[in-house]
Amino acid sequence: MASFDFVVLGSGPAGRRAAVQAAKLGKSVLVVDNRTQVGGVSVHTGTIPSKTLRETALNLSGWRERGFYGQSYRVKNDICAADLSARLGKTLEHEISVLEHQFARNGVKTMIGWGRFLDSHRITVSCSTGDREAEEVVEAEKVLISVGTHPYRPKGIPFNGHNVLDSDDFIVTPNVPRSLTVIGAGVIGLEYATIFSALDVPVTLIEPRDSFLDFMDREIVEHLTYLMRERGMALKLGGEVSKVRFAADGSPVCVLKDGRQVGSEVLLFTAGRMGATGKLNLDACGLTPDSRGRLAVDPVTFQTEVPHIYAAGDVIGFPSLASTSMEQGRTAACHAFGEQGPAPDQCFPLGIYAVPELSSVGLTEEEVRAKGIAYDCGIARFKETSRGHIMGISSGMLKMIVEIGTRRVLGVHIIGEGATELIHIGQAVINLGGTVDYFIDNSFNFPTLAEAYKVAALDAWNRLRKLGEPAAALEAVPEAKRDAA
Repeated sequence: MASFDFVVLGSGPAGRRAAVQAAKLGKSVLVVDNRTQVGGVSVHTGTIPSKTLRETALNLSGWRERGFYGQSYRVKNDICAADLSARLGKTLEHEISVLEHQFARNGVKTMIGWGRFLDSHRITVSCSTGDREAEEVVEAEKVLISVGTHPYRPKGIPFNGHNVLDSDDFIVTPNVPRSLTVIGAGVIGLEYATIFSALDVPVTLIEPRDSFLDFMDREIVEHLTYLMRERGMALKLGGEVSKVRFAADGSPVCVLKDGRQVGSEVLLFTAGRMGATGKLNLDACGLTPDSRGRLAVDPVTFQTEVPHIYAAGDVIGFPSLASTSMEQGRTAACHAFGEQGPAPDQCFPLGIYAVPELSSVGLTEEEVRAKGIAYDCGIARFKETSRGHIMGISSGMLKMIVEIGTRRVLGVHIIGEGATELIHIGQAVINLGGTVDYFIDNSFNFPTLAEAYKVAALDAWNRLRKLGEPAAALEAVPEAKRDAA
């Protein structure tokens, strides 16, 4: 029986970052993953494939150039499955190669198979070798569970791997259907719905609640809603699916409880995910997941109720981001071996790779109001910037929330081209306790979309001045800049 200082179950963002961190601390590390190649959900069916699909769709459809050349503009008229798969294959090959090299140069060992607890320190790994099943038992001083999630599959949805699909099936063999229905307006559902809408596929989005993306700023979500409807997407909010039947031609039809029916060539179900803990035999190590297969952890150390067993990534729930999962894994590895880990994220950004992108950091306007903080907002619209004109951008905005009195930036919310890149400027200022004056007093490259920060800051400054901000604060802004505002 082989023994390791650290056994990591799952090689997604949390697992790989934890494994490399532990190896750099001089520990013997084994990563166990049931896929034939490392990378986890993030590389194979989640983050990387979906974002690659998005980029392929925007490039081949000519989406970014339609502001200049019209809605009929296309780079490639007939986009097929092969077009979508070609770039996807190259990207995944590169990602896997980089990860394998990273493990190799840090001495991290890998084993392909299903890990299952025998007790809190022993794990049996079942793997297939040709036509034979083999098992190997390993012993671990410390364990990290980072197995990620899999799509939630309710019994009432007749998944068939052909035209009724979950998000994993959908991305493994991407196709361009003649029409698409998406059930679930969460992050995954919105991303796929808007990506295929950009390919001019008629899309219907069904959501049982009357709203979606409730964790985002409402004004930004309202802008997204307007843009989706403007380009012909059908939004069925408050639409709960009672059953799915098949039409005479075999295409799926969603029957809603309020009597509405929606038919399409393909149905994609994206309403929720489950922690992939079902095969771990957690009872043997003293852990009990919740009804969605997720594990509870200490939010600082990421220890489970069994002190030497840690969990990180999507398997512990919110925020379920690749970026935060990486830091959770590294923090867990450091704590496991008595090293000082990174400080917890003060304020991490959220990114949604819909078309257009959305990204957010800090407090939303709704949260600021709930806290009773005196505030005002500055707005910049991308179409009003020189870079926006150059790029042919006709939509998108940056919203900055500023506290009255202290002038601190409380939140930044962006929708539009490059939102997930631009958000990090706001993140840095917020986490460093910066004020709106930073954007007013400093130069930005011109022309850039980042100039929207200065436009929004000057808009906020004008509003604060009208509210009778203290003279000292107003005088801090140079006269030339007050004139420019």
